[in-house]
Formats: sequence, C-alpha cells, structure tokens
Amino acid sequence: MPFGIPLAWFQIWWAVVGLFVGSFLNVAIHRFPLAEETVSKPRRSRCPSRRTTLTWKENIPLLSWIVLRGRCRTCGWRIPSRYPLVEALNALLWWLAASQWSPGGESLSIELGLCVVRSVVLSGLVVATFVDFDCFEIPDEVSIGGMVLAPVAVLLLPALHQETRIAQLLSDPHDPVTRVGALSACLAGMALGGGILWGIGWIGSRLYGRDAMGLGDVKLLAAGGGFLGPGGVLWALMIASLVASVVGVLNLARFFLLLRSRARARRRSVRRRRSLQVARVAGRYVPFGPYLALGIGIVLLYWKEVAGILRYGSL
Repeated sequence: MPFGIPLAWFQIWWAVVGLFVGSFLNVAIHRFPLAEETVSKPRRSRCPSRRTTLTWKENIPLLSWIVLRGRCRTCGWRIPSRYPLVEALNALLWWLAASQWSPGGESLSIELGLCVVRSVVLSGLVVATFVDFDCFEIPDEVSIGGMVLAPVAVLLLPALHQETRIAQLLSDPHDPVTRVGALSACLAGMALGGGILWGIGWIGSRLYGRDAMGLGDVKLLAAGGGFLGPGGVLWALMIASLVASVVGVLNLARFFLLLRSRARARRRSVRRRRSLQVARVAGRYVPFGPYLALGIGIVLLYWKEVAGILRYGSL
C-alpha cells in the first residue's frame, strides 16, 4: 500500500492531482501557439475573448465549467468543451499511471518515481496532442524537453527500463538493471524512434517532392523512445500508424460523402472520380502527432500486455 493507504484511495487522490494539473495544461495548450504569451506570462489566467483576469472560483477544474454552464462569467464567451475534456482526460491518465503501482514490487521511492515520471510523460503527450490538432505543430518544449528529460530520468530511475532487453543484457540477470543498461536502452530508443521517422520522411520527400514527415513528429517519437526503449518505440509507431491509417480512411470517406451530398444538393453533375480526388487532397492533412502520443502512452502504461498480445520479446 502506498504511504500506508489502500491503493484505490491513492489512485483517486492522484487522479484529483491530475485534474488540477490538467487545468495548467489548458493554459499551456492555449498559449504555446501565441507569440505574445508564454506559459508563465501573464501569470494569471485570462479570458481569451476579453482578456479579463479570472478569479480562483472560475479556475476550479471541471466544476467551474459546469457551474458557469460553459460560458465566461464576465462576457458570456462560450468556453470550448476542450477545457473540461483536457482536465478529465489528464485525471484519467494520472489514475491509470497510479494503477500501475505494484504492491509487492519495488520500494516505495521507486514505485512513486515511476508513477511521477509516467504521469509527467502522459501530460506532455496531452499537450502535444491538442496543440498538434490545433496548429499542426508539436511544441519543442514537449518534444525536445522530453529528449532532455528521458536520459536524466533513467539515470535517476533505472527501473524505467527494467523490462527492456538491452538494459537487461547490460545488467546482472539476478539484479535490477543498472544505470549504464538503462541509459543505453534510453539512447537506443531515442536513436531508433527519431531515426526511423526521419528516414521515412527523407524517402517520402524524395518520392513525392514535398515534406512527408514533420520534424516535430520525429522529435516526439525520439523523446518517446527514451522512455520506451527500442522495442517499445517500434510498437508505439506501429500502433500510431495503424490508428492513423484507420482515421485517415474514415476522414477520406467523410469528405467524399460530403462532396457527393453537396453535388446532389446543388444538382451538379460531378464525377465520383473527381470527388474522390478532392477528398484525397482534403483528407490528407491529418496530424500524426496525436497518434504517436496514443502509441507512446499505450506502450508506456501497458508494455507487458502489448508484448504479450503481440508475442514479441522486448528489445
């Protein structure tokens, strides 16, 4: 039991902390694309419409949005549903991170460290996801920040790569993984994650004559590889590619049906082939970062289960 309390109570408490952290993530998601603002400036939260400073009563996660019925108290501006969604999502992810606590596993300090690192990484993935959806860009504060954090985290907490094959091979099989083994797995994962996407982008640009992979995606997967290791980052990429492909096909079908519906409404004769060509162009612009974040998050929390389902030994 963590801190002498039942695990279920710790999970609830950790989720509440994640809920309040989610409120800060909303600030980061809103301000990262803005040239005139930073996460720390202005220091107080403001209404995006009238720039009025919000009181603490208007900043209570989820509750304020419900009480205010999704509108700013001062000007009536409709608060996007993304705000409570981010807060609730981050609370859920922190609860899932706490659920990985192994009662009979490592020491209290190690288990707590693993929980904190996983929670921080998941929150970073939330920020990367929503900023990428909004701006088709992943903040360097998340991607490069993750690339810096990963080696530091594994040096302080080698147990992050306890299940990584490279770390195991470089450590005594009867003892926990060493710092050398964990750091080697971290650097190998970063090199493989960033390298494989960079290679795909380079080949795509040569074949199609345009950028086929954003550099933000390359840096994000490199950061993820630092926490997952080479085997984990490959499966994260596979999951991301599979989900993105399904979403891409559905997006293409959505645009195709929309174009056919508009053509019928306007009584215009448009060939299906032409509609399909336009739908392919319109449906092409799907950010890849959110799906990379999904793959990284799944493997980070459930690497043993993923490896077991896919019957693949971790590298």
